[in-house]
Amino acid sequence: MAHFAELDENNIVLRVVVVSNNELLDEDGVEQESLGVQFCNSLFGGNWIQTSYNGNIRGMYAYIGCRYNETTDTFEPAS
Repeated sequence: MAHFAELDENNIVLRVVVVSNNELLDEDGVEQESLGVQFCNSLFGGNWIQTSYNGNIRGMYAYIGCRYNETTDTFEPAS
């Protein structure tokens, strides 16, 4: 399962959803974050970015209220 965080206009996480890995597979069977973003957009609209439950990407798992830092491409704890 893949996880995607919805961001508001200030890059604050509004919600996190779970997406089947099958939604991320391209024609060669390779996972693509952009396909997950497109999938979330088609269901909910909004601005989405992938997060990792085990913290393998973007520093930490996103949660409601934390912030995405575009400069470092990481999620940061809520202050």
